[in-house]
Amino acid sequence: MKTIVITGASDGIGAEIARQLAQRHGAQAALVLAARNKDALNVVATQCQASGAATLVVPTDVAEQAQCRALIAAAAERFGHIDALINNAGMSAQALFEDVKAEDLAWYEQLMRINLWGSIWCTHAALPWLKQSRGSIVAVSSLAGLIGVPGRTAYSATKFAMTGFFEALRAELKTAGVSVTTAYPGVVATQIRYRGFNAAGRAAGASGLKEDDAMSVETCARLIIEGMARREREVVMTAKGKLGRWLKLLAPGAVENMALAALKDEVKPH
Repeated sequence: MKTIVITGASDGIGAEIARQLAQRHGAQAALVLAARNKDALNVVATQCQASGAATLVVPTDVAEQAQCRALIAAAAERFGHIDALINNAGMSAQALFEDVKAEDLAWYEQLMRINLWGSIWCTHAALPWLKQSRGSIVAVSSLAGLIGVPGRTAYSATKFAMTGFFEALRAELKTAGVSVTTAYPGVVATQIRYRGFNAAGRAAGASGLKEDDAMSVETCARLIIEGMARREREVVMTAKGKLGRWLKLLAPGAVENMALAALKDEVKPH
């Protein structure tokens, strides 16, 4: 039985990763589901159990180090080993930097605690177990962690930080046999942008990105699972993402124009 810890598992990409892992592995999967919403986690757990998977629900706010450590301790106590950690929990934000008031800048720090520090704290706690199993770490970043997106300075900062941390960690763990896979989804059809911070640090209630070509959550989850299974270094999911990454080296101005074009007109810089 493989024990896999998934943060942000109550909905969106994390919940779909859990469901697909349960469908793929059935009784061979032990899924530890973490997020703040216990009721939503229980719904996902029931869906996974229907495919034969064992589950453990651990309500967790990854912005709190003690809760991250308690999550990993609970997983190890229940199942005796940890084979994979999927750092999926995250929060979005949409605001032009000039529109953020000085007294509201604290949410930039909170976003960093959720997106970066939550991943670091969970990974640090799980590392001894993952070295023991020669397991896998997955970090769900974003294309905004490869290319700075206007209106998303805070979000890009957290995701660039994730990219740097897990890239360095991958090199550190090479001889330990632990794989580190960083996933870079583009726009995925979830509610993350609607719940993310606006300039005042409150739920935005709308997406600032054009979502006509949004990837389905099912496809995104499948690509992440396949990347983890193949122990890939990185999973860049879209043709536009792959193009933008290399174009950034050759024609950075063109990439900035592409990023601006991805914004809805009403949220573009004045």
